[in-house]
Amino acid sequence: MAGWKQQMTETARKNRVELVDAKLSRRDLFKMGLLTSSGFLVAKMGLSSRNATAGGSVVSPPTTPWIEELPIPQVATPCGAANLGVAPTQACNDAAGEMGRPNPHQFWEQFDPANADCYLNVNAPAKASWHRELPLDDVWIFNGLFPGPRIHAKVDRPVLIRFKNNLPSLADHKGYGRPAPTTHLHNGHTESESDGNPLDMTDTATWKDHLYLNLRAGFTDPKFGPGGDVRETLSTLWYHDHCLDFTAQNVYRGNMGLYYMFNEFDTGDENDSNPTAWRLPSGAFDVPLVFHDRVFDPAGKGYFDLFNLDGIIGDKYTVNGKIQPFMRVARRKYRFRAQNIGTSRFYNFFLSNGMRMTQMTHDGNFLPKPLLVRNFRIAVAQRVDVVIDFSTLASGTVLYMVNCQEQKDGRGPTGKILPVQLGTKVLKFIVDGTLDATDNSRIPAKFFDLPPINRAEVVTERTFVFDRTNGGWSVNGRQFDEHFIAASPRQGTAEIWNIVNNSGGWMHPIHIHFEEHQILSRNGKTPPADEIAREDVVWLGHGETVKTFRRFRDFLGRYPTHCHNVVHEDHAMMFMWKIVP
Repeated sequence: MAGWKQQMTETARKNRVELVDAKLSRRDLFKMGLLTSSGFLVAKMGLSSRNATAGGSVVSPPTTPWIEELPIPQVATPCGAANLGVAPTQACNDAAGEMGRPNPHQFWEQFDPANADCYLNVNAPAKASWHRELPLDDVWIFNGLFPGPRIHAKVDRPVLIRFKNNLPSLADHKGYGRPAPTTHLHNGHTESESDGNPLDMTDTATWKDHLYLNLRAGFTDPKFGPGGDVRETLSTLWYHDHCLDFTAQNVYRGNMGLYYMFNEFDTGDENDSNPTAWRLPSGAFDVPLVFHDRVFDPAGKGYFDLFNLDGIIGDKYTVNGKIQPFMRVARRKYRFRAQNIGTSRFYNFFLSNGMRMTQMTHDGNFLPKPLLVRNFRIAVAQRVDVVIDFSTLASGTVLYMVNCQEQKDGRGPTGKILPVQLGTKVLKFIVDGTLDATDNSRIPAKFFDLPPINRAEVVTERTFVFDRTNGGWSVNGRQFDEHFIAASPRQGTAEIWNIVNNSGGWMHPIHIHFEEHQILSRNGKTPPADEIAREDVVWLGHGETVKTFRRFRDFLGRYPTHCHNVVHEDHAMMFMWKIVP
């Protein structure tokens, strides 16, 4: 890039940073004449890097790949209810500093502190090292960890997490993000009070208790009993900030963590002698892979372009908080829990040597049976568990996890899958014959049957069109309005929801909170094998219509649906709905 063009780009970046530090809202920018009616910064004062004279966007400093080892998040230890300080209560304890819970916990009688796991997750500023060749970066993370605490939960055993906000006050805050978090357990079958609704934010120096019963959906239905429908078992979940208008920025700053569910089949022990146990790879061989692409400014600090409303993709690929790390693996099977936390990038992963993998899950749910695949795709917020068997590879073998999904900007993938040799190597594996390769794990022939789709349960069919309106993102022609309830399904019923993309060149990963859906059809046709599953995110391609079936059981209250290209969510591509009696 020519020197003067690079200077213009840097001027644009600095001016944008000043606007962010000034805490100006989009409404303020409109009043100042700095935002166009289409929602983009005007091309003056060097503000817009989309301006032809600006010459392009910020490019991260170079970093050397494969020189840092993949960090493996350790499993968190429960702290016990007594160590929380103030005892948990059914109603919001405003007097003691609790905030953001408008209604009492539902099914509070099922919470027994002596038979539950309690955790204290403190959200606070910290320094992160994304790469040894870059300076430490200012982040907001839970308990000083990125990824945040890795919680291992069990079906039928409640978990209570106290999320405490130790971030700077809004007056003291500088940079991107907003220090008013609300934490959502993504994929959780959760009461609305603990869902992390974007409207339930917490101020600095306050806290909020989230109660997760960890019961399968249908637990109030007599035909399933108090444990719920076994076919509704959850597996790989995660939690992240959901602050209204600032979700993308706060997650980009580090507000996320891991939440894995175990049960009598997926016990977390490959040596389990119980006849129901699947004995999947466990312990050190059950490995989280959190994918998070980022951009760094010329000084090597994390950079978030607040004014890019298309979506933001980074030019640096991090896994578990490190740029292009390596991992030494034993000659045996591993379970990898791949997770895409965004902001706007879609992935399609292959192994560089062409080796096959076994895909076990889609989103946080097991497939009916394992799929032998050469690649797996993963939209923003989705998770895929795969087993990779390194036992046939010689010690010293090097191979890579390669992203072959072509994506040139935040609008979404181009639709082209690159040859493996032209893809981006994200994670390096080194087969190490000196590591203990004892392997008592196995992969069963089947997992859970899908719950049957009974159209007789369907009481109505709704259509939600995701589009652009008045310079922002919209659903059914409306930008997000916190007072507008777009749907009020009755508890215990089922509905068909049509999810439609009418936004031209953009793709949208659509996340519907609460219960998972099943896809009835994609553009009128049977969905592909990896989508014959229970899902919480709809990969919504160009001009696509996806017909879904979903139930509304057990809990009451309001929940959001939104695009999980969280830049789109923050610019009004979201609506509220409410389960009513």
